[in-house]
Amino acid sequence: MERKFSKESFLDFLKAALPSYKGDVDFLYELSEAAFGAIPTLSSQSKVLARFAYSPAKIVFYLVGEHTFYLQTHPDKKEADLRGDPSYASFIVSYALDKYYTNEHLSYSEGSLLSPYMPEVSTLSLYLNFILGTLRGQKKGDPRETLFVDILSKGLSMARCILELLVGGYETEAFSTWRTLHENECILLALVGAGEKAVQSYLRHLQYALAFRGAIQGKEETDKVFLQIKEEMHAHGLKSKDMKRFIEYGWLYDIDGAEATEGFKLNFRDGVERIAGLHDYSKVYEMSSEIAHSSPLLIYSRKSYFLLVTLLSLYESFFRLEKIFASLYLASAPEEARKRYENLRKAYYGEIVASYEKVKKRFVALPSKEKAPR
Repeated sequence: MERKFSKESFLDFLKAALPSYKGDVDFLYELSEAAFGAIPTLSSQSKVLARFAYSPAKIVFYLVGEHTFYLQTHPDKKEADLRGDPSYASFIVSYALDKYYTNEHLSYSEGSLLSPYMPEVSTLSLYLNFILGTLRGQKKGDPRETLFVDILSKGLSMARCILELLVGGYETEAFSTWRTLHENECILLALVGAGEKAVQSYLRHLQYALAFRGAIQGKEETDKVFLQIKEEMHAHGLKSKDMKRFIEYGWLYDIDGAEATEGFKLNFRDGVERIAGLHDYSKVYEMSSEIAHSSPLLIYSRKSYFLLVTLLSLYESFFRLEKIFASLYLASAPEEARKRYENLRKAYYGEIVASYEKVKKRFVALPSKEKAPR
């Protein structure tokens, strides 16, 4: 079925969808008309393409991308000259339609086991979008004042990424991303409630990491930071070979009782993870690390197993992060915003819990031969 924009509706669409577009809108309309006009011919030549009803909006987006890219990579070309060149119009339209049909209708699929419309996905996605939208309005990017919000925002952003990977059929990729999310939430849980001394130590170690990576300008300042690192390492009985480990995890020493924790070591699994109270995830984290480092487990993996393991791990991470968000946000949010969040929680939190329980039952019900990663 042929559908296209009138000139008036095209201009309205462009103004609403691409308000920052600075090119010649009349020329862009001509290109879009040429693209829409080419579709009947393409459909007559291909039974496959004939099956698809095309999206005028997406075709315009591809045209804008191609046209803008061409101008950016050919600074000697002027848009006014290109408008009178039929070969240019043919070239841009060909590229745009080729990419539109290939990427939108004929794209490679891994074979997803999830649908974005399933409540197990859609409810969590709604919740993540709401929280991330809320955090967007918070001050960010200044670790001295916004550390918890920054860590929380990154964790929830990764949770959303994991969900999208699962919907796309990329189970192992999602599971390896959960590994980073787990590290993120462990750091947050270790710091929340640990006191200002621990937070300041973490910020100090951020500076140590910058110095270690050569990201601090000025040799004098860098030398000063390394001298401080060596003094602190000496105070804890560490040697030169321990420097990288100390830079990454030395802030744990400033959490009261950390060194007295059973099995404590200056690393993630026996340090951060233990202090965060999530050491029970150690084996899952280890398996995720194998995936992240491209072991045979990555290549020869069972999709159904990693889908469920990743979903369970994602939900459990979400529950912890949401609890932190609620405690941080509700304490300082304006009454109207607080009510919006409370209404969201009242309406949807129960469905998220039910979705989690459903996934857990699916995992328990897996045949014994499928309760293995490969």
